[in-house]
Amino acid sequence: MSIKAADVAKLRKATGAGMMDCKKALTEAEGDFDAAVEIIRKKGMAIANKRADREATEGVVLAKVSEDKKTGALITLNCETDFVAKNENFVAFATQILDLALANKPADLEALKALEMDGRTVEAHVTEQTGVIGEKIDLSNYETIEAESAVAYIHAGNKLATLIGFNKEVEEQMGKDVAMQAAAMAPIAINEDAVPADVVAKELEIGKEKARLEGKPEQILDKIAQGRLGKFFKEVTLLNQDFVKDGKKSVKQYLTEADKDLTVTAMKRFTLNA
Repeated sequence: MSIKAADVAKLRKATGAGMMDCKKALTEAEGDFDAAVEIIRKKGMAIANKRADREATEGVVLAKVSEDKKTGALITLNCETDFVAKNENFVAFATQILDLALANKPADLEALKALEMDGRTVEAHVTEQTGVIGEKIDLSNYETIEAESAVAYIHAGNKLATLIGFNKEVEEQMGKDVAMQAAAMAPIAINEDAVPADVVAKELEIGKEKARLEGKPEQILDKIAQGRLGKFFKEVTLLNQDFVKDGKKSVKQYLTEADKDLTVTAMKRFTLNA
């Protein structure tokens, strides 16, 4: 039977599949549009199953805040090659998922995958895109924050993004500066109180052992280790880090110079290059 170009275009727009795949699906479905859509979806599932054991280590990391700047969301959509990661349709698909996350505030990644988008779940769309693109596609990460003022930053190339929450409204450039600081300096926590106890214990033990190897007296090893822990906190906690734009002050000082009560209450950071 003859397949109209307009029907192929319509199916391509609905599914994102290639022109030849759409024509073949319509031919197989004998012109039935809904049946052709189902054929393409099933093809996507078949390709996804075949590529399930492939490594999807490329992709995009995107972050965004709501219009009222009270909520922030960050997602990671993986693929197999950088070529696909840079494709505008792939980035647009990831952005669509991110917007859905911001609008619905799902509790976790599985809840995000279960959300409905254009009549089907996000997970079903991701599986379908595997068939359309021909690479393994995986929605692997979702983070969210709630704050009085949220700021998002995406580093050039879409491989690294951060979300920062503040306890009160923050000037735009200041918020961006702190979000970029988190991106550049990779802090593991907002302040020393937020560093996991096991990490602190490990650093104290490392400090003691290093001092012991240096020949320091046993009775002062704990004191030396505590001193080195302070240096560790300065390096790995956001508020205690030297401010990148002015190394003479800490990030905390940078904020309190603008408002003595201004501080960071939430932080999320993710990179594909870890």
